[in-house]
Amino acid sequence: MHDFAFVFAGLLVGFIVGLTGVGGGSLMTPLLIFGFGIKPHLAVGTDLLFAAFTKMGGTVSMARRGMVPWRVVGMLSAGSIPASLATLYVLHRIGPADPVVQRVMTTTLGLALLLTAAATLYKAVRGAKGPAAIGPAQVAKASRPQHWSLPLLFGALIGTLVTLTSVGAGAIGVTVLMLLYPLLPLPRIIAADIAYAVPLTLVAGLGHASLGSVDWPLLAKLLAGSIPGIWLGSHLVHKTPERVVRSLLAGLLAYAGLKLVAL
Repeated sequence: MHDFAFVFAGLLVGFIVGLTGVGGGSLMTPLLIFGFGIKPHLAVGTDLLFAAFTKMGGTVSMARRGMVPWRVVGMLSAGSIPASLATLYVLHRIGPADPVVQRVMTTTLGLALLLTAAATLYKAVRGAKGPAAIGPAQVAKASRPQHWSLPLLFGALIGTLVTLTSVGAGAIGVTVLMLLYPLLPLPRIIAADIAYAVPLTLVAGLGHASLGSVDWPLLAKLLAGSIPGIWLGSHLVHKTPERVVRSLLAGLLAYAGLKLVAL
């Protein structure tokens, strides 16, 4: 019975990700902790690889259509991956199952969910506004940040956050990109967010696996549900009131965040 429940959880999260674009970590990790009683370090580690595999397909699809601004992806990765490796080193020295680490994970996860809720609500209110489609020369210009250090800094912050909580590469990442690259069209911002999340979550997930923080049978069940869920959600995205869905989702994430902080 539990096997079906895990597959259904993957289906549900995949459907919401396909429908709203909000990262699976902000949904799957609290669901595993509260819904199934999974230990925080196992929930985070398993969800990181879940995110890596689910976003890999989206990256390939967008890259084939020439949607991914690789310069942006490279600059964010240059900050996020070293930060992820440094965080994994600290976790390796202390031990992911240490009560202090567990407490830091749940508190940081709660704060990350509150940030994600705020970012999701911001996008719901703001709507999908942005510059129109632009040519290759304009994309190159729009892919330059106001200062070269900003993507590295924000990449490092997100890399640390994602490695500790599996949350941050979705709604928070998109919001950061919108602020750093205001001239970049929204579809390219989303493509950049998905693309840079793949190496980050893969590195962080494999690092957690080396610490024994990944439940492989659970990962397989979640992926079995998420793949058709994402397909279904992405096909219904134009038939649902996006602002209503995102606003409800922001409320749910805020509730989960407050519950985690209060643990």
